[in-house]
Amino acid sequence: MTDGDYDYLIKLLALGDSGVGKTTFLYRYTDNKFNPKFITTVGIDFREKRVVYNTQGPNGSTGKAVKVHLQLWDTAGQERFRSLTTAFFRDAMGFLLMFDLTSQQSFLNVRNWMSQLQANAYCENPDIVLIGNKADLPDQREVNERQARDLADKYSIPYFETSAATGQNVEKAVETLLDLIMKRMEQCVEKTQVPDTVNGGSSGKLDGDKPAEKKCAC
Repeated sequence: MTDGDYDYLIKLLALGDSGVGKTTFLYRYTDNKFNPKFITTVGIDFREKRVVYNTQGPNGSTGKAVKVHLQLWDTAGQERFRSLTTAFFRDAMGFLLMFDLTSQQSFLNVRNWMSQLQANAYCENPDIVLIGNKADLPDQREVNERQARDLADKYSIPYFETSAATGQNVEKAVETLLDLIMKRMEQCVEKTQVPDTVNGGSSGKLDGDKPAEKKCAC
């Protein structure tokens, strides 16, 4: 895909405590590489990737393929940058909420991040995927899978254990979040479409000729 050659612009935000691996996770997803020497993110940064998403047709069949430009925003986890990073929450359409499987404290802080999301995101129930990163370090693990899944179930969000080092579940986690966002937008489009008999025969469908940033209210 060339610049501008896409149907949707989707902004995703990675958030969580400092050191949980947000930067290396996003680098693995966009470049399929692992760099253990990343320095701590200062403020906010972002990476980009173009993907093809297959929409769902009637009766669960595969619909048309659309081109999606993903902007993946990488936020600083330190408290001193909190006011800056929360300012970006309203512009994001989905969230990768991460903790470190080798840090119980980063897991306990997930509840604080959820509270901030609910207060600052575009709606009270935004699309979120919970991610336990550093699954490649089982000997250092402090958070068991049952704990994490129970918390994800409490918030009714998907949960993945990932490794930026090996690539385990990195693509799957992002693809799951993208799927949630696209399905939310499709539902919104269906709700706002006008019957053919109304408005001079116009179907009320969105103009598909223009790439656009799509966001949908809850």
